[in-house]
Amino acid sequence: MPQSADTAEQQPSSEIVPGEPHSAGKWLIAIAVMLGATLEVLDTSIVNVALPYMQGSFSATADEITWVLTSYLVSNGIMIPMTGWISSRFGRKRYFIISIVVFVASSALCGAATSLGELVVFRLIQGAAGAAMIPTSQAILMETFPPSEQGLAMATWGVGLMLAPIMGPTLGGWITVNYNWRWNFYINVPTGTLAALMVYMFVHDPAYLKRESRRTDYLGILCLALGLGLLQIVLDRGQRSDWFSAPWVWWFTGLSALSLVVLLFHELRFSDPILDFRMFLIRDFTVSVGLVTLLIFVLFGVNLMNPLFLQELLGYDAWKAGLAVAPRGIGVAISMFAVGQLSRMGYDTRPAVGIGFVLAAFSAWQMSQWDLTVGFDNILFPVVLFGFGSGLVFPVLSASALACVERRRMGYASSLYNMLRNTGSAIGISMVSNMLVSHSQIHQSYLGNHFTEFTAWRLTNAPARMAGAPHFNFPQEMATLQKQGFAMVYQMIQGQALLLAYNDIYRLFAFTAIICIPWFLFLSRQAGGGGGAMH
Repeated sequence: MPQSADTAEQQPSSEIVPGEPHSAGKWLIAIAVMLGATLEVLDTSIVNVALPYMQGSFSATADEITWVLTSYLVSNGIMIPMTGWISSRFGRKRYFIISIVVFVASSALCGAATSLGELVVFRLIQGAAGAAMIPTSQAILMETFPPSEQGLAMATWGVGLMLAPIMGPTLGGWITVNYNWRWNFYINVPTGTLAALMVYMFVHDPAYLKRESRRTDYLGILCLALGLGLLQIVLDRGQRSDWFSAPWVWWFTGLSALSLVVLLFHELRFSDPILDFRMFLIRDFTVSVGLVTLLIFVLFGVNLMNPLFLQELLGYDAWKAGLAVAPRGIGVAISMFAVGQLSRMGYDTRPAVGIGFVLAAFSAWQMSQWDLTVGFDNILFPVVLFGFGSGLVFPVLSASALACVERRRMGYASSLYNMLRNTGSAIGISMVSNMLVSHSQIHQSYLGNHFTEFTAWRLTNAPARMAGAPHFNFPQEMATLQKQGFAMVYQMIQGQALLLAYNDIYRLFAFTAIICIPWFLFLSRQAGGGGGAMH
């Protein structure tokens, strides 16, 4: 049985392990595993902008083509929590290389797909293979670098993970417009091949990661696949069916909940579980995972909202919207580099978590003040500031979540950590999409109720009092039944309602970040970064 929350917060990962790589070797390992991890994260967003082109190629409906995204997310979500268990049974290096090879092969098959059915099947395989790359790369880096450099390692690792979703739509749009949507998959082949070769050459399994013959947790695998797979389908496609108005949403949600409850009780009793829920007894792990889940909820929500706001309300095209939000990556890179260096020099980086959430809350609040006349300068500042704030938080929490776990359990901890991170992003995107629709309808109803015939009379007389006011002739439109003016007013109401819905959601992000600010105080100093001499 694990130790109590207080006594379990030791630092097993600081044990000296013979044969640790030298300085150059550490960074070669880092590059090798980061190539695979960045490739997987990039692939979750790079194809989004190409969906309309795929739809035309396969003569598919808008609902059918979204299975290209859903299939990837479902298989990826199911496999992520299983990566630690698979690595312990078959070897981490072997599993990582096989995953990269299958990911590359399925990417090539996606690019060569001749029907939508083929593409969905290949995306299922691609998502399952890519699931190993993030948790496995995180565990490898935490084991490769000494405690004094683990914050720097997580900062370097986090740069790729946080820049990829930002740059994915921009890169995907450029490739699709200038070449073909199929090249969004083909570009994975040379990069993935290089990653596989580097992992083969530089990554080695530690001696304590022994492959032993143990009981297979078949019930755990079944409950995990049903619970997370059905949950992901509901989150991704529930809105298209008006949520619980559709019977299948009720059935899928109920079966998912039941499967997850059975999984929890079964895993706590099984000798070799797929997921080790006992790790939540470790305070640093629980606090870090909880904060990262909320950060990812806000981060992915903002990543979704910003381009939509620019395109739907300000009239930007996809390329210009991508360029407008791309500077967020500059803020991410600067802050992650800074916090990594502070950790390497031995400073306590826990306060960076609180500062990061303050900056994220402030920038989200600034976004909630945007209107239909907002200029590019007013967009750029909160976008970059949000990237800077999130870049301060992510590497510190990633390091503290795993630094308190024994080396031999690092893979299990990373799997659990990334499962909740992935679930947080799925819930965030689903909630934001649903809120955008429902709140815009609420605001449209409210604004419409306040437009009466007296408002129409005031609009009719407005040009005489205000130069440049929209022309509206209420008596003439009522007499001729030509209601172009009413159509113009309705369009303005729709635009304002959508704007108010965006404002509501940005305020929700700000409040979520505010709630997270004080929780860094519950992290132990050693887990918060700076394994060397403290300044």
